[in-house]
Amino acid sequence: MSAFEVATRFFEACEKPLGWEGCREYVAEGAPFTAQSEPLAEIDTVEAYCEWMKTFGTVTAAGATYELHSSSYDDATRTAVFFATIHATHSGEGGPVPPTGKQTNSHYVYVLKMTGDEKVAEMTKIWNAPWAMKELGWM
Repeated sequence: MSAFEVATRFFEACEKPLGWEGCREYVAEGAPFTAQSEPLAEIDTVEAYCEWMKTFGTVTAAGATYELHSSSYDDATRTAVFFATIHATHSGEGGPVPPTGKQTNSHYVYVLKMTGDEKVAEMTKIWNAPWAMKELGWM
């Protein structure tokens, strides 16, 4: 399987959201995670991010979906990029306030650096969290 195929499978598993159990086979051990985004500021591993997504997509905003707009892979830098929009309603526990019933349609990008053995070496999420948080009624 190519690095881009692995990256795509990881993206899909993370967004379903299958949590770490469904994503671990695609990720190098200890792979770091970064995001300049308030709800994710304390998360520093891909494993922890996968678990955050699982909670968000199955509890906080159960039934959240995504729309993938574009994906690409750069062989020279071994980097996969996925641009998507999440569609979610704050319907369950989690988040800074009780369930609001409000919806967000928020754009985000995953940037995945791949190892030589076709695993996710590191992940960066680019997301305008204040936009989503405002739409969800969290601010």
